[in-house]
Amino acid sequence: MKKINVGLIGFGNVGVGVIKILRERKALLIEKIGIDIAVKKVCDQDITSKRNVSLDKDLLTRDAKEVINDPKIDILVELIGGIHPAKELILEALRKGKNVVTANKALLALHGQELFAEASDRSKNIYFEASVGAGIPIIKSLREGLVANRFNSIFGIVNGTSNYILSSMSRNNCSFEEALKEAKAKGFAEKDPTLDIEGMDSAHKLILLTYLTFGKFINLKEVFVEGISRISSADVNYAKELGFEIKLLAIAKKEESDLEVRVHPTLVPEDHLLASVDGVFNAIYVSSDLAGNLLFYGPGAGQTSAASAVVSDLVDLTQDIKAGFFRPTLNIVLDKTINKLRKIDDFESRYYIRFMALDEPGVLAKISGILAKYKISIASVTQKQRSKTQLVPIVMVIHEAREKELRLALNSINHLSAIKEKSVAIRMEEV
Repeated sequence: MKKINVGLIGFGNVGVGVIKILRERKALLIEKIGIDIAVKKVCDQDITSKRNVSLDKDLLTRDAKEVINDPKIDILVELIGGIHPAKELILEALRKGKNVVTANKALLALHGQELFAEASDRSKNIYFEASVGAGIPIIKSLREGLVANRFNSIFGIVNGTSNYILSSMSRNNCSFEEALKEAKAKGFAEKDPTLDIEGMDSAHKLILLTYLTFGKFINLKEVFVEGISRISSADVNYAKELGFEIKLLAIAKKEESDLEVRVHPTLVPEDHLLASVDGVFNAIYVSSDLAGNLLFYGPGAGQTSAASAVVSDLVDLTQDIKAGFFRPTLNIVLDKTINKLRKIDDFESRYYIRFMALDEPGVLAKISGILAKYKISIASVTQKQRSKTQLVPIVMVIHEAREKELRLALNSINHLSAIKEKSVAIRMEEV
């Protein structure tokens, strides 16, 4: 029986999960693939803390070079995260003739082109299923299962922290701050949750999904990113009254010959599948020309879910190694119907808007007049009861408008003396 040796760098939560699966499911994997996947070396800066899996001390090291330079190790599993030294370790592993498995979405989003090119030049592969949606098999599905399809759009709830917060606000009628505190207490949010709640984690994942669906590697600076920190419980409740749920969506879609790539809070119709995605769960809704509309759903994080994806990548690589051939995993072709990336000013959408105004005559007329000046048409308007601060919430839904004109209009409205808080505008999507 062929034996494939694996070197693991990063013995944290997911790394422990990988070791446990390879150990506990060893017989099952051998029965299925006829290959013994053996962990030969595990590297971490902390090799003394207790984990819920035991390892022979001879397997542990603090020196990553012991993994990279070992000619008997066939596959490097990188699970340390971050950019440096993860990038350098992966590059060196490829140059040493090793294939790579990683869950590092930030690294691939920022430096994926360089890393994938190096892998191709070396006739090696980088597998990254756990980088988006953890155990949800979205990467392999896009790369292989839907290989004959052309894609129209992809809408993803790909950050469990943000989805938990928004779900909690909707379900428990609590504030953003209360929901965030609860998420931290339950371990669903980091001590510093900025990357999650401000949309950057979703943007990293969206870059990878866009590459797989449309063949274009987007620079992070080209992705419009807006987080959820300004969403209030009032917005969540008003959206529900209108028949919507608010979700942080990662969106890539074709509009005629343009490609839009953006992350932002979105009003999703309550009868859409994405509206029912609750808590820390993730979901990716894919629209394709042959397979139609597909929903991929499941836990977007967690030790066993992410480790399951890593082991799946290991199995694919070991089978290629056993067969003795190089099977490029990223034969990505640019969608030639796409001419350019659409800038944020040119985005068009319907919008939910909330103003906080003094309860005095003529305010609504002034707001409507400014919107009319910019040729923005109102679909509906509701003036809510006066709040404790003597301000009146005015909730509008507007017909499709261009982002640039809307921002100019809102800037003018925000300068009205009767408007006492910065207005909130949330896009509405026909998913």
